[in-house]
Amino acid sequence: MPRAVYQFPRGFLWGTATAAHQVEGRNTNNNWYAWEQQEGRIRNGDRSGLACDWWGGRWKEDLDRAVETGQNAHRLSIEWSRIQPTPDHWDEDALDHYREILQGMTDRGLTPMVTLHHFTDPLWLMELGGWENPDVVGLFDRFVARSVDALQAYANLWVTINEPNVYYHAGYVAGGFPPGKHNLQSAVLVAQHMIRAHAAAYHTIHKIQPTARVGFALHYRRFLARRTWSPLDRAVRWMADAFMNRMFLDTLLTGRMNVFGRFTRILEARNTQDFIGLNYYTTSLTAFDLRAAGNAFLRESYPREALLSETGFLANVPEGFFHALNWLRKIGKPIVVTENGVEDPSDRMRPQYLVEHIHQLWRAVNAAWQIKGYFHWSLVDNFEWERGWSQRFGLWGLDPATQKRFRRTSVDLYAAICHENALSWDTVHQYAPQVLSRLFPE
Repeated sequence: MPRAVYQFPRGFLWGTATAAHQVEGRNTNNNWYAWEQQEGRIRNGDRSGLACDWWGGRWKEDLDRAVETGQNAHRLSIEWSRIQPTPDHWDEDALDHYREILQGMTDRGLTPMVTLHHFTDPLWLMELGGWENPDVVGLFDRFVARSVDALQAYANLWVTINEPNVYYHAGYVAGGFPPGKHNLQSAVLVAQHMIRAHAAAYHTIHKIQPTARVGFALHYRRFLARRTWSPLDRAVRWMADAFMNRMFLDTLLTGRMNVFGRFTRILEARNTQDFIGLNYYTTSLTAFDLRAAGNAFLRESYPREALLSETGFLANVPEGFFHALNWLRKIGKPIVVTENGVEDPSDRMRPQYLVEHIHQLWRAVNAAWQIKGYFHWSLVDNFEWERGWSQRFGLWGLDPATQKRFRRTSVDLYAAICHENALSWDTVHQYAPQVLSRLFPE
C-alpha cells in the first residue's frame, strides 16, 4: 500500500539561515561586541569569541554539509561594521570576503539570500546616536548602495532589515539588547527611522539591480488572550499584536505609521517589498497583570498543553505558524519563511517541531498561497545574542571551544525533506512517529 506524501512545488527553496555576528567570530567593531564586554548583559557571561569561525573560513565546510544534506539555498547576513569600519572608510577586503562566500554558495548550487542588517551596528554609528539619530537613514542607505553594488553579481534576494520589531522592542523597551533602554518614545523613533531606512534601501537596491527581489524579515509571534472572557487580557493582547506584529508591516502597506492611534505619514514606504520574510517560532498567551507595570502590564505564558523546549524558551505551537502564513498571504505578496526553528541541545523536541511546522507549511502551499521557500534556523549552533551559548538551535551541534561539529538526528530528518522536496509518511514514521497518526490520519 503506497504511503502518503506531502509534495512541495518544483523550485521550492529549502535552506538554513545564519547571521554574521552569530557565526563569523572576531566581530570586535560593533555594538554587540561592546555589549558582551559589559557584566551581566549575556547569560552566563558568555562571549561570541570565534563563534562558528566563518570569518576564519569554516563557512566552507558548513555549506558543504548543507549541500550534502539536500539544501538548495542559504540565508546569511553581512556585517556593516566590517564593510564600513569608520564613517569615511570602506574595507574592500571585507567585501572580497563576502564575494568569496557568495561565490562559494553559487558554486555549491545554493541560492543566496543576503540580509543587510541583522541586529548589529558599527560602534561609530552608536556614538552618533544609533537608530535614534535621523541621519541613520542616509547612512544606512550609503552602506546598502556600496554593498549591493559590490555583491550584485552574486545575489538578487535581499532582506533589508531582520526583525526590526525585535530590534526596537528588545533594545529600547525591554532593554535586553543594546543600547539597553526602557523608553517607548525612543522605540517608536527607532521604528520610524527603520521604516524610512528600509524604504530608502528598497529603492536604492532596485536602482542598482532592477531584477532584485527585496523584502524585510518580520518576527511574528501570535498572541492569544489567556482568558478570552477578560477584556483586560484582550486589551493587552491587542496592544502586543499592534506594536510587535502589525506596526512596521502596516506602515509599508498604507504609508501611515499607527502608534496606538497616533499617525505619522511615511508615504515613501508604501509598497516597498517584493516579498515578505516571515520569522515564526511560537505562540504566546497574554494576560493583564498589575505586577508587570514595566512590561505594559502584560504577562506572557504558553498554552498548557504545548510541548516546551528544554529551557522553556519556546513552545511548539505549529497552528500558529499556519495562522501567520494565512495572515500574511492576504497582503498579496510572495512569502519566504526566513526563520523557523527551536532551541534543543538534546534534539528530542526538534524532530517533532520540524515535521509539524513543515506540515503546516505544506497546508499553506497546497492551498496555492504564494510561499516560495523555507529557511530553518539554524544550520549550526551559534551565539544566540543575550542568551549566549545557552541555547542550541543548530541542526548541527557545535563545541565553541574546539569548533568541532557534530551531527544531530535532525540533520538527516531535514535532509530527507530537502532531497524529496516533500514530507513523507516514511520520514515522519522514522523521525517523529509520535505525530504520525495526526499528520497522516487513516
